[in-house]
Amino acid sequence: MSTRAVLEVIALDAEDAVAAQAGGADRLELVTDMAADGLTPPPRTFTAIRAAVDIDLRVMLRPADGFAAGDVDRLLGVAAELRAAGADQFVLGFLGAHGDVDLAAVERVVAELAGCLWTFHRAIDRAADRDALRKQLADLPGLDTYLTAGAATGVDEGLPTLLAEARRRGEPGYGQTLLVGGGLRLDHVPGLRAAGIDAFHIGGAARPGGWDGPVSASAVREWRRVLDEE
Repeated sequence: MSTRAVLEVIALDAEDAVAAQAGGADRLELVTDMAADGLTPPPRTFTAIRAAVDIDLRVMLRPADGFAAGDVDRLLGVAAELRAAGADQFVLGFLGAHGDVDLAAVERVVAELAGCLWTFHRAIDRAADRDALRKQLADLPGLDTYLTAGAATGVDEGLPTLLAEARRRGEPGYGQTLLVGGGLRLDHVPGLRAAGIDAFHIGGAARPGGWDGPVSASAVREWRRVLDEE
């Protein structure tokens, strides 16, 4: 394929960020506390990573495990602090109690971001109705990406959904980039690339020692090699 695939890597600190960039990552997702599947990092972590690398950074806005927005006023304050520190790309996604998108919370946070680019994360994989969620969010400013495995359990189960959504590119609600992540393996890549999917997200796959160890530049480099060969 002629389009270079985007490779996004989860980074917890500046050491991770430097290794990911050295391995060929195009962008980093910044989080803390992977025991809770990734929460908002403090502004000082963003500042340290921003000083260490020059690739794009998307900062998680997620106050607690799960997909409820929680105290939105507090979340807005955190977003404002990160913006003041220089963050200009974000990751977020909030659901209500019945799996519907919490549109009011999303709209309030997006207004605070004032046009910044952002990803709606894997909350879409827990949504009661993916199609309805996409259409509700379609016109929000800055939304350019969905991070998704196609299913809550991961890419293995979600492949049919990912391929179906790739075929709908350009339809209302389907103009955003599909960033595939969540149980993603290298052997998934050829079929996804053949379907026109050109953005990939890895976390544990970049850490041979598990989440207690750092990102490995060589592991990221292997992903970069495979993506560039497709």
